Amino acid sequence: MIYTTILVQLDIDAPATPRLIFAQEIAGKFEADLIAVTAAEASTLMSPSEDSLAAAEVLRQRTLDIEDRVKQLKEEFLAVVGNDERASWRAELDDPTSAVALHARAADLVITGAPAAAAAGNFQRTVDPGALVLSAGRPVLFAADDLRPFGGERIVVAWKDCRESRRAVVDAMPFLCEAKEVTVFSATEEGTVAAREGAADIVRFLIKHGVNALSQVLERGGPSVGDTIVAKADEIGADLVVAGGYGHSRIREWAFGGATRSLLHAGALHRLLSN
Repeated sequence: MIYTTILVQLDIDAPATPRLIFAQEIAGKFEADLIAVTAAEASTLMSPSEDSLAAAEVLRQRTLDIEDRVKQLKEEFLAVVGNDERASWRAELDDPTSAVALHARAADLVITGAPAAAAAGNFQRTVDPGALVLSAGRPVLFAADDLRPFGGERIVVAWKDCRESRRAVVDAMPFLCEAKEVTVFSATEEGTVAAREGAADIVRFLIKHGVNALSQVLERGGPSVGDTIVAKADEIGADLVVAGGYGHSRIREWAFGGATRSLLHAGALHRLLSN
């Protein structure tokens, strides 16, 4: 498997250039096409005291503001990509998560990152990370908050013996094959023997695909599995963490915390999640 097309999501309220350059460098690594997608939805929340005509005018003005911002982002996009025929632009007046999930059909990998502070949590103007992982049908690479260049030399696989983790390993294979070292961390949630056997199997699988892989079992106790993975990745200087997204139900993750939740908040790392 290779990445032939990469989609990068651009926030309506943030400069396009930093995330676009980050994605462009990864696309160049794989000689892949690049699709830039931006989307926002005009808010329809109005005061109960506003009449329908006033509400319609507010909605119209908010839509025009989005359209003006889209034009600015497209100008940024063109300034970065120049005459590159392998780069294309798409924009939608729609819910950002739904729009990105829709256009993900054309890509092998989706790249996104932290929203602008003003838009954080406003899912009419930026994507809902958890919902995107669940709806894209593609691996989602969450860039580190500082958008540092992607090295990809050391990669951590957060392994749990579930469908989502298996999917993530295969989806990340282009990165894994290029890495100098891949460490498979397996937590002893279901017993030490099972964790060791599962990690050994996935290491053998990776080695057969030409990946330089080794395993390490994380004993139970102390911080949560997600926090432990983040700490271990930081300790070894990992360039990327690969994990299955929502190995438990999303409701359970929300209620009790979980590895996915920890990874979504780990903005110091590049993270690739699949579901």
